[in-house]
Amino acid sequence: MQVNISLKQIVDNSYDITIDKLPEISFDTKVAIVTNPKVAGLHLGYLLSRLKAKELYIITVPDGEAYKNQASIDLILESLFNHRFNRKSLLIAFGGGVIGDMTGYASSIYQRGIDFIQIPTTLLSQVDASVGGKTGINNSYGKNLIGAFHQPRAVYIDPEFLSTLPQREFSAGVAEIVKMAVTFNNSFFQYLEENDLNDKKVLQESIKQAVETKADVVAKDEKEHGLRAALNYGHTFGHVIENETGYKKYLHGEAVAIGMVMANELSVKLGLMSTEEAKRVKILLQKYNLPTSYVIENPESFYEAFFLDKKSSDATITFILPVGIGNVKITDSVDKESVLSVLKSFGK
Repeated sequence: MQVNISLKQIVDNSYDITIDKLPEISFDTKVAIVTNPKVAGLHLGYLLSRLKAKELYIITVPDGEAYKNQASIDLILESLFNHRFNRKSLLIAFGGGVIGDMTGYASSIYQRGIDFIQIPTTLLSQVDASVGGKTGINNSYGKNLIGAFHQPRAVYIDPEFLSTLPQREFSAGVAEIVKMAVTFNNSFFQYLEENDLNDKKVLQESIKQAVETKADVVAKDEKEHGLRAALNYGHTFGHVIENETGYKKYLHGEAVAIGMVMANELSVKLGLMSTEEAKRVKILLQKYNLPTSYVIENPESFYEAFFLDKKSSDATITFILPVGIGNVKITDSVDKESVLSVLKSFGK
């Protein structure tokens, strides 16, 4: 006996991304702003002056990647239950990528899913983390291994939030911009080489191009069954670095910068990228004081950690490798010896 459950349907998860001064927004429902003390101290007053809601609450969680865990999710959920949020209620992620990922994940599981909005305040979250609906938290096994695909209702990118961003945080966001250019857009990469992101007009144009690139990729592959995995260029290596250093030594973008350099070295070894192209990427990263070196103490254990990456399977590791500048290859057929050779080149 067989019973067929037909669930075929077209779900429209489209939303707008506004890159401009934060508009006045209002909601006829309960709203909670999830943020951290640093962002709240700098920008919460401004957000509150632009926001109206039937009931408005502030949920503050600790600042930093080390707190992107289940304990912080429990804190958010407890607050929602205490204030009797329902399925028509809404969350606002107000902060960087950590806040965005946790708020999105909490909204995806609270009463099986409620709406949320992204208002990113760091360059990294504006050009990458806030767009695409990836949400999640870390655990002892690795980064973002627990989570869900849950698209925001809208994203508001106000470049003015970046005026208070520390230089190191700004540079971490630059790494994600460079990632977009290397994988998908050679002319954008050249634009970045020829211009300075510290110029406001250049920065706004670069945010726009990076967001358009990611939005296009997400539209073609929302659940990362193929093309979207290319956006993890630098992340396969970078996530291992973050895990090895307890998420305390490097900002996410800094680890990704090192990861891109490692991926480039593997591409050069496999004949996918020239030494000169790899050097150009490295120089651009160094232009913004991003780290490009890392000492791998144990290449074998570093290699084994790749298997905890979400793109990998029990027997194979998926690598995102640039093919020159402006193209990319997703492959699970790189031999272990080639990878270990590159990892050993980053040893003592």
